[in-house]
Amino acid sequence: MVFSNSSELHELLEKLKKSGIAEKISRRMRVFSSFRNKSNAKLFNELCFCLLTANYSAEGGMKIQKKIANGFLSFSLSELADALKNCGYRFPNTRASYIVEARRHKDFLKKLFEFKNGKDAREWLVKNIKGLGYKEASHFLRNIGFRDVAIIDFHIIDVLRGYGFIRKPKTLTRKRYLAIEKKLEKIAKEAKLSLGELDLYLWYLETGKILK
Repeated sequence: MVFSNSSELHELLEKLKKSGIAEKISRRMRVFSSFRNKSNAKLFNELCFCLLTANYSAEGGMKIQKKIANGFLSFSLSELADALKNCGYRFPNTRASYIVEARRHKDFLKKLFEFKNGKDAREWLVKNIKGLGYKEASHFLRNIGFRDVAIIDFHIIDVLRGYGFIRKPKTLTRKRYLAIEKKLEKIAKEAKLSLGELDLYLWYLETGKILK
């Protein structure tokens, strides 16, 4: 049985909400919301960032995203793989192939905002974009303005495990992902935060950073 210390986590979240961190997170969320007005090309660039972050750091992905920029759309498969390799990326060939294959869905990305909610949009992404699991799809959706999906990576799992909400899973199946997301929804509701905001607060608690 897992016993959670929800009151301690709630107190920490309340302190952060009254600190300067709250405004930084609010600004970040406003940046995410602005993607609703951006082009399919901009959305695709952010999708590529999220494809790169699987088993890789967000900071490393951000550096590569900035360096390659429009190359995500214009480079040939070999050019993109070489560019990723030159950036020191760990999986240049595999991710390059995922990105090139994902280009066929580029013009659909703005239509994601027509889905009823982020969870429905996530199902479409996982089904249609090779290389996107639930974590990466949720990351992309949060980064383009959806607030109702949880990004469950090892940082978030460590926080939840540390406060006794969950046992650390050996693998993160769809069923386990959705079960942990339910726990995060309860925490978010108690803290009067969206899942998207909660992720940034929990990430800050674990890493001391606010990224994307």
